[in-house]
Order: sequence, then structure tokens, then C-alpha cells
Amino acid sequence: MLDLLKPSFLEFQEFFYLASRALKNLFRKPHYWDDVLLQMDVIGVGSLPIVSLIGAFSGIVMALQMSRAVAQYGAASQTGTFVAIVLVRELGPVLTALLVAGRNASGIASEIGSMKVTEQIDAMRALGTDPTQKLVTPRMLALAVVLPLLTIIADFVGLCGGFLIGKFRLNISAAQYWNSAQQALVWNDVAQGLLKPFLFSFVISLVGCFYGMRTTGGTQGVGRSTTEAVVVSSVWVFILDVFVTQIFVNM
Repeated sequence: MLDLLKPSFLEFQEFFYLASRALKNLFRKPHYWDDVLLQMDVIGVGSLPIVSLIGAFSGIVMALQMSRAVAQYGAASQTGTFVAIVLVRELGPVLTALLVAGRNASGIASEIGSMKVTEQIDAMRALGTDPTQKLVTPRMLALAVVLPLLTIIADFVGLCGGFLIGKFRLNISAAQYWNSAQQALVWNDVAQGLLKPFLFSFVISLVGCFYGMRTTGGTQGVGRSTTEAVVVSSVWVFILDVFVTQIFVNM
């Protein structure tokens, strides 16, 4: 039994070692700011269309699902309340993180994995460059900045999608919808909606880098690392979501 658990414990240990080195590098020179800005463009701007699209459809679907129930109880004016709470607290952060994990954790793992199997990472070490400082820390920092911003955009676009349904299906005025949405949100909701993507960003970036750095076996190994990065980062998004939600529910 212990022999079966050893590989998992070893992998967990290696992951935390990589994470600790990446975090420590935030306070050490050199800082590769050009790489950070490049990754912010690749991850943030590149993910913006799909995040906005899914955010809009999330708001539309939620408003459609609620339209029948709220109409039965004469509470159509509260549609903005339901859409705002569900989007900001839960759907916005989680859906955005899953989309970014699917698009960028796989991209990070495949990019770094390709460098690993072609021995470019070994060449970095031979030239005195720390691969963690050059490859991992910039991606971690970039994702920590852009993922909360992407979540804010997804929330806003989702609220706009819900407004369209409220306006043209439930005959709710703009003032009713936006006032109810604004009044429904308290600082606890906003803090929860921003803390979640910030924590998710570390999981997505570090998991993608971790599986990329440990890639072996040529092109087939790159494919395995890509798949593992997406699956593991997605699972950890849900695990962290449960813990953070539990903390804020008890506050």
C-alpha cells in the first residue's frame, strides 16, 4: 500500500518545492518583466473573447432559468439580484478559471514540456539561468494579475446578458435591474469573487509549469503533460472553491 502511495507523495512534494521556489523568486533578482508582460498579453488578452462569450451566455441562461420562477411569485424585478449573486460569488470565478485552465494550463505545459524534451531547459542551466526564475515565476505573476481582471469582465458581461433577458422577456426597466443587482452585492460577495480567481491563478500557472517541467518521452510526453495539467488544475479549482466558499459562508 505504501509503495502505491509513494509516487503520489513524491509528486506532491516536488510540486510544493517548485511552488516555494517560484514564490521566493518574487523577492530575488533578476526579474524578467518583459516575460511577465508578454504572458499577460498571451493569457489575458488571448482569453478575453472566450471569457466574455461564456460570461454573457452564463448571465443569459441564469436569467432565462429564473424568469419562470420569479414571474410566478411576482418577483421579476429581483432578477438582477439572483444573477448578480450567483455570478459574482460562484459562476464568474469558477467558469473563468476553468476556461483559463483549459486554454492556458495546457499551453504552459506544452510550451515548457517542448523546451524540456528538446533540452532547452538544460541549456538554460548550463548558461547559469534559473529555469524557475525565467519560466515559472513570470507565468505565475502574470496569471495572478490577469485572472481577477478576466473574472471582473466575465461578471460584468454576464450581468449585461441577464439584463437583456430581463428587459425584453420580463419587461424589467434598466433602473430596476441594475439597482437590484447593486443592492444585492455586499463587500463579502465582492471579496469572495476576487479572492477566488487570485488563488485559482496560482494553481493553474504552477500546475501547468510543474507538468511541463517534468515532461519526458518526446512528443507523446508533451501530450500527456498537457492533459494532466488541464485535469489536475481543474480539479484543484473546485477543491479551492469549496474551501474558500466554506470560509466566507461562516463569516
